[in-house]
Amino acid sequence: MGSAFGVGASSPDALGSVCWHICVMSYSPEKGMDKNTDEEQPSTSCNQYPKEAVKRRQNSGRASGASDLSRTFRKSFRLDYRLEEDVTKSKRGKDGRFVNPWPTWKSPTLPNILKWSFMEKNNSNVPRSKQELDKELPVLQPYFVRSPEDAGQTGAGMRVTWLGHATVLVEMDELVFLTDPIFSQRASPIQLLGPKRFRGPPCTVAQLPRIDAVLISHTHYDHLDYNSVAGLNERFGSELRWFVPLGLLPWMQRCGCENVIELDWWEENCVPGHDAVTFVFTPSQHWCKRTVTDDNKVLWGSWSVLGPWNRFFFAGDTGYCFAFEQIGKRFGPFDLAAIPIGAYEPRWFMKYQHVDPEEAVRIHIDVQAKKSVAIHWGTFALANEYYLDPPVKLNEALERYGLKKDDFFVLRHGESRNLNTNDRFEN
Repeated sequence: MGSAFGVGASSPDALGSVCWHICVMSYSPEKGMDKNTDEEQPSTSCNQYPKEAVKRRQNSGRASGASDLSRTFRKSFRLDYRLEEDVTKSKRGKDGRFVNPWPTWKSPTLPNILKWSFMEKNNSNVPRSKQELDKELPVLQPYFVRSPEDAGQTGAGMRVTWLGHATVLVEMDELVFLTDPIFSQRASPIQLLGPKRFRGPPCTVAQLPRIDAVLISHTHYDHLDYNSVAGLNERFGSELRWFVPLGLLPWMQRCGCENVIELDWWEENCVPGHDAVTFVFTPSQHWCKRTVTDDNKVLWGSWSVLGPWNRFFFAGDTGYCFAFEQIGKRFGPFDLAAIPIGAYEPRWFMKYQHVDPEEAVRIHIDVQAKKSVAIHWGTFALANEYYLDPPVKLNEALERYGLKKDDFFVLRHGESRNLNTNDRFEN
């Protein structure tokens, strides 16, 4: 749910948070941007995974697709799926708005939102001291700021750089792309109220290397940031391809973006001139909302990027559901997955839309990821867990599942790591 609600009223910025709740429900300066919530479905408990399941990895071929170079043409490409099993398609309610098809989903309700905001204790305890934050969560200058000529030079390997929250820069198969870019100080429709970063972005839009594509998972303000979209569009223009969920094209066009591809679950497309790399919009369990009237008019989801040498999975923002098994069976194994580990407390409220670290490990297993990088933590205080708990709980879960820390690793803000190569990239 991220910044659709913001931090609880028990946080240090309680008054600002409450005012922001009112603001986001009644006002949007973006003139027509969309919002989301979902219909309620019964909740079921998730199956437990034995340690043996962690060991299972399937050998897979690498398929390349063909594409149409039109900026707006949507086409479903033929891929070597290897498994042609049925998959869960997106679903709309009678009002035409998207709904979650998963039995593990339950809609957030206003009484529960108020109960969480005013009754639950906020344990995030983010220090006010910059010195303490610099010690615990240092923000590094990304390598590409110092050496922009090195960007994209990964050969048959891949490189990932964490830029905070759910924003990662991925270099693979001769492409460079961003996920859910947010470079603003607040995840909010206005920069005066709403959840504020306690760790700033490691770079500016102007300091980024050449970007070929941007992947958007959903419309919540901590994942779809108007200022960042506008800044990227101003710098790269029509040369930058935007991959967005079904229903978001009009919003992107109002932002001035021309090179936009909107996709339904399981649809694919590519970057012009790079037909061998296929971008597939895959499911997740979440919802969308930006204004008082746009509940779930836009779809939400994850992304699977399939190249001739590497495969990457971006979970976006999600609760746990069986979609990830379907993704793993159809497109796994992935060389790298970016999976959220933060904003998960209290579980009675957050579990439907945000996984906790143990469920993040289960997604890692389900999608058959060889390696995963932790995202969606350490940047905004969006829930009630202690701000340093997510990586601690992640390591505990990895141990329970018989995995190594390096299998699902944590990066510092601005830090990079090379994969599928013998050389480890150091910031």
